[in-house]
Amino acid sequence: MTALAADRIAKEHDTGPGHPERPERFDAAFGAVADLDFQKLAPRLANKDEVALAHGRRYMRTVESEILHGFHELSTGDTQVGIRSYEVALHAVGGVLNAVDAVVTGEAKNAFCIVRPPGHHASPERGMGFCIYNNIAIAARYAQRKYQVQRVLIADWDVHHGNGTQDIFYGDGTVFFFSTHQHPWYPGTGAAAETGEGTGAGTTLNCPLPAGSGREAILGAFENRLVPAVEKFQPELILLSAGFDSRVGDPLGHFLLTDEDFADLTTLMLGLAERYAGGRLISVLEGGYSLPGLAAAVRAHARTLAGLK
Repeated sequence: MTALAADRIAKEHDTGPGHPERPERFDAAFGAVADLDFQKLAPRLANKDEVALAHGRRYMRTVESEILHGFHELSTGDTQVGIRSYEVALHAVGGVLNAVDAVVTGEAKNAFCIVRPPGHHASPERGMGFCIYNNIAIAARYAQRKYQVQRVLIADWDVHHGNGTQDIFYGDGTVFFFSTHQHPWYPGTGAAAETGEGTGAGTTLNCPLPAGSGREAILGAFENRLVPAVEKFQPELILLSAGFDSRVGDPLGHFLLTDEDFADLTTLMLGLAERYAGGRLISVLEGGYSLPGLAAAVRAHARTLAGLK
């Protein structure tokens, strides 16, 4: 069965009036899956040692202090926050870690995590791009630390490059990071020449694509670039940064993916998980800022995860 991590506390992360990463995103995504027979995961707070798997303690202290002192934006960059954002961010991480527990132990086949704030722009010492903590990066480290998972694949189809995830694992050959993203576009990283360094050389694979790219280019990159790389890397766990701002009509991107395309991308990722990782796949919500578009794409993705396509 597919597990669902979706804690309504996510709505308490207040980004201010008119902000695209707004609380209603949770309602749109959760409403799209509410009628599906998912295994509901209990909410929990991540602890500081878990967050420190991917972030520096000084940055963690900055986040806690600034939010609790009423800052409306983190000093590290363009991440708007409210008075409860610190607690909400810890719940976002905790929900994803509960999904890791459920999937790695076999309690669930795969999982979908509807979390706010998103995470893939958060680097070890910097929150930016609406992100406080890098939910998916912490999950990868947690799986390695708690369950001795040796090799983790993180695939990211958000329209924006997951620079934070790349930064965290750029020199680490145990985590393969793959990304399709609009380029040039925020945050300006993710060139094809960025392939890792040191023991991580060759385990970063970026596929920057121009505005207007759709199924042929994006699904093609997954089929023709990711699949051969995964055959070589052979991950034991697959994590998916599921950003639905790559859908046609999103206000913060110019990709043209349809709901059917997301279903087909999900099918591809499930196939890789079956072939190499015992079916173990965890999807974590990143972007997606058109509420009806987010709902439609999430439903297509979640139904496919649950085998309902």
